[in-house]
Amino acid sequence: MTRIAQLTPGKHPATGIPAPGNSPARSDADEVPAIAVEDLCKKYRTHWAVDDVNFIVPKGWTVGLLGGNGAGKTTTIAMIMGLVVPTFGRAMVLGCDMAKDRHKVLSRMNFESPYVALPGRLTVRENLMVFGRLYGVPDLKTRIAELIEEFGLGDVADRATGRLSAGQKTRVAVAKALINDPDVLLLDEPTASLDPDRAEWVRGRLRDYQRRRGATILLSSHNMPEVEQLCDFVVIMSHGRVVAMGRPRELAERFKCRDLDEVFIHLARVA
Repeated sequence: MTRIAQLTPGKHPATGIPAPGNSPARSDADEVPAIAVEDLCKKYRTHWAVDDVNFIVPKGWTVGLLGGNGAGKTTTIAMIMGLVVPTFGRAMVLGCDMAKDRHKVLSRMNFESPYVALPGRLTVRENLMVFGRLYGVPDLKTRIAELIEEFGLGDVADRATGRLSAGQKTRVAVAKALINDPDVLLLDEPTASLDPDRAEWVRGRLRDYQRRRGATILLSSHNMPEVEQLCDFVVIMSHGRVVAMGRPRELAERFKCRDLDEVFIHLARVA
């Protein structure tokens, strides 16, 4: 059974690879990681959706959680969020077991997925107000005004969210995910339905936010160029198990591929 490796100064867990030069994080052996997944398993009747998954996300890193449909990514993220209780193992966020003590850290986390719809009858502004109150955001009106300006939502701020285009809904969802200035941000296909220009703009906002806050991001995406741009490290899953992990460039070299796209395809075919 694979175990989580201890963090060592300046090196990434499990591999010992030196931290990328552009990463704000320098992991210390005594530092509590932002996310720690240890021997994580989830069984539905006779099917193991997640089977002995182990990885660590140090504070300030962006880590990609990759895999095809049915790989176990969504179930893993749900356990990290505390929405699903593991059959075995545990998911820790900022030192708290999410199956037992998620109430201690929920205010420091947030989640975004364009596949999880916000209340369609509420306006953009009303949605941000509701979620801001749920997170106890101080000076909420000012924070909402900042997000509306930053994400270019002024023209639709008072329009029902259900009447927005897919791209506009994605921008609103990302703005909602930043409403509480989270320390840990979980993103599921954050630029889905966006044109290339707007997608790059959103990636820029996420990079700026991470630099400003020193935030940790766990990113699930099928957009491999996006993963290569944003992620310090990637974890690739197949059939509920981790089949590879490493820096994007290092993985390409290991599997003798040109890029992460080819690595993804190769692992999907041999798994």
